[in-house]
Amino acid sequence: MRLSPNQKRKKLRQLMVAKDTLIAPGIYDGYGLRLVQQAGFSAAYLTGNGVSAALLGIPDVGQVDLTLISDHARRIVSCVDIPVICDADTGYGGILNIQRTVMEFEAAGVAAIHLEDQVFPKRCAQFSGARQVLDSRQALAHIEAAIASRVDQDFVIIARTDSAASLGLDEAIRRAKSFTQAGADAVFIELKAHADILSQLKKIREELDACCLFNIDVGGPISELQASELKVLGIDIAIHPNLARGVFGFAMQNALQHMKDHQKLSSHADQMFTPKQYNQVLGLEDIESWEKQFD
Repeated sequence: MRLSPNQKRKKLRQLMVAKDTLIAPGIYDGYGLRLVQQAGFSAAYLTGNGVSAALLGIPDVGQVDLTLISDHARRIVSCVDIPVICDADTGYGGILNIQRTVMEFEAAGVAAIHLEDQVFPKRCAQFSGARQVLDSRQALAHIEAAIASRVDQDFVIIARTDSAASLGLDEAIRRAKSFTQAGADAVFIELKAHADILSQLKKIREELDACCLFNIDVGGPISELQASELKVLGIDIAIHPNLARGVFGFAMQNALQHMKDHQKLSSHADQMFTPKQYNQVLGLEDIESWEKQFD
């Protein structure tokens, strides 16, 4: 029996306060979602960067709009029973846009979204340089509007700030505290890879009493940690946005090169799913079994 969107949201809330860090591998389609669930993970992360690459073929430069990503989410999240956390960028505009964003993602069936304080249109925070952010009053207003807009109170609002690179970690922590006080269910301080990232995480843990989500794919020391070490650093939810898009790009490029060099793909078969394995991932046998009940 499939879980309803509300059941998935309740499940996510339980996982957020569990003794172990919640690991959410990054995907951009339903195929990836099925693979994550079948691998035994309890949640997945729908990455805006990956959606931009998969649906538009361009980098994460603010061209993914609300309709594109919420419709995409709506089509894929029902194929699994694990909660999906979705990148909602800046909320795609002002206060009324934030309201619409929450409505659309709730209706799409996702369990959670994170909203960032970049100036619209956003750019991926992991590109070189710092991002321009809203002033703190506007940023807080966006989170307050998001919280006020949800109908299902189990729908998780994660407040993200990209201000650390431009305004410093102290300002990022101050913003995260204000978001939590306003009612955000979790906070996400976007950091860049550098030698002191672990000390930054320690400071965040010491000063911030909130559920914290972090991007593990930023690189540097944080990327070397095992899942069992993350909770000690105050990381309650660990997302890996680069997983599916990085693995697919590498594997696909290798397969294409092999085909070009050898003029066939059969000798590369040990690096590919068989049709049977592919259909197993997609649940073909279960679909056919269900269908036969009505023949």
